[in-house]
Amino acid sequence: MAEKREIKKQDGLLSIFLAYLWALQKIKYRTHLTPLSKMSLEKKLHERSGSTCELCRSTNELRAYEIPPTTHTAVEKSILLCDRCLEQIENPEAIDMNHWHCLNDSMWSQEPAVQVMAWRMLNRLKAEVWAQNLLDMLYLEDDVLAWAKANGEGDSDLGQQAKHMDCNGVALQAGDTVVLTKDLNVKGTSFTAKRGTAVRGISIVHDNPEQIEGRVNGQQIVILTKFVKKTN
Repeated sequence: MAEKREIKKQDGLLSIFLAYLWALQKIKYRTHLTPLSKMSLEKKLHERSGSTCELCRSTNELRAYEIPPTTHTAVEKSILLCDRCLEQIENPEAIDMNHWHCLNDSMWSQEPAVQVMAWRMLNRLKAEVWAQNLLDMLYLEDDVLAWAKANGEGDSDLGQQAKHMDCNGVALQAGDTVVLTKDLNVKGTSFTAKRGTAVRGISIVHDNPEQIEGRVNGQQIVILTKFVKKTN
């Protein structure tokens, strides 16, 4: 009888011990899934980046940016950005083409999160010759590339929406040289862009296939494609 009570007691203790282990496992699992606080995330990103923007290396006004799409906060899914980079990422209309030449260096980062943002920004700018050249050189592992494309960046259909053609129906690309086919009054200025003026190194207006940008008389102006002829 005493032996049976001892066995029953041991079974009870074993059950309590197993329940304790299960509870610890649940706590460990939940702790692993608990999102990082913003302060903790930024601290870890500062340590990783040396307190510099991971795209342009600026040290001014740095903050954590969680790369979309995201389901939980994690260092591996975030990068440290300066205000200038962040503003242009979130507001495509504010993009300064010259600023993003910084990707020539940051695209080679070993951090997948940095690679993803470099790839996405180069895709936005790929109408520019230099950006397309960098994009052609950039290699991403399959899983990183899938992550980069997860928000729709790089969709081939998007890249085919805007076709810029000159007055003869010849395709225009960023970096081309064109000649004006008529005198153009430039709004907001006192000069007229004369017929025959060569405009070198044009930029493409991404959301309007009827417009390009170029420098005439030292000023950057918007030009209708129907009034230009490609020369190179």
